[in-house]
Amino acid sequence: MSVLWVILGLILLVVGGEFLVRSSVALSFKFNISKLVIGMTVVSFATSAPELLVSLQAALDGVSDIALGNVIGSNVANIGLVLGITALISPLAIDKDFYKLNWPMMMMVSFALYFCLKNDNVLTALEGGLFFLALVIFLFVLIKSSRKSVAVAVEEVDGTLAVVSNFKITIWLLIGAAGLYFGSEWLVQGAKELAKAVGISDYAISVTVIAIGTSVPELAASVIAALKKEKAISLGNLIGSNIFNIASVLGLTAIVKPIVVNPDTPEILSTNIFWMIAFAGILVPLAFLPKRFELGRYKGMLLLGAYLVFVYISL
Repeated sequence: MSVLWVILGLILLVVGGEFLVRSSVALSFKFNISKLVIGMTVVSFATSAPELLVSLQAALDGVSDIALGNVIGSNVANIGLVLGITALISPLAIDKDFYKLNWPMMMMVSFALYFCLKNDNVLTALEGGLFFLALVIFLFVLIKSSRKSVAVAVEEVDGTLAVVSNFKITIWLLIGAAGLYFGSEWLVQGAKELAKAVGISDYAISVTVIAIGTSVPELAASVIAALKKEKAISLGNLIGSNIFNIASVLGLTAIVKPIVVNPDTPEILSTNIFWMIAFAGILVPLAFLPKRFELGRYKGMLLLGAYLVFVYISL
């Protein structure tokens, strides 16, 4: 039964997230917000909603392990699984600007998360607020300075949503909210039951099963685009997703309820967070060696192989 709750929860999160993105973008058009701002803020926040709801639900249920595991696992999966498989299908061009702003920000919030947790084993409301403030400043700088991000952000926004009726937006919002609420509740409940049944920790389930599940939409979209030989995926978007996961998902969750590191799962700070930092850090060497600014099939194979090792060790 626990597996069924996990599957149903993931399905509802995917459906709820999709409807929330649509309704948020349509609503933004109603308020005459530019496509650029919609793409870089509204879409990014909406696509992080499944992770946010899962982490909030987990923290409120007293299982902070799942909140931390979800974010750490999702960040590793975004690079190891999503990027790895996409590069295997079709070589990926790396934008020359990616290491000037996005990559340093990802490394900064990753290290900041480690030091905040290592200091006292708690991510406090104040620290969560600082993470979220850093995200707001980062988005402001990004919108002001990055011409390349303008193109990417505008491409992401579906212009047809500008003419959607208020009634349809309301229905989409209700479906999205209900899907995310029940999806997160069922997923966390199922994960807790599954962990007990299999005899492993909540954290191990969250860093693998839940993390892969919440990365499914990105993976599906990337694989379909790669198979069609279209622009497979933006590395900047994946890095942006990792920044949002830490600064927005964990930041907002900590503001609502401080996230405590469970002493029963020391691997959070001794092993897995270093995997997250390593997957983030390896992107710069991969961008330059041996072929500059391209993620080819061999590099994709390396990322995917490393991800499989991570999952094996985590379980």
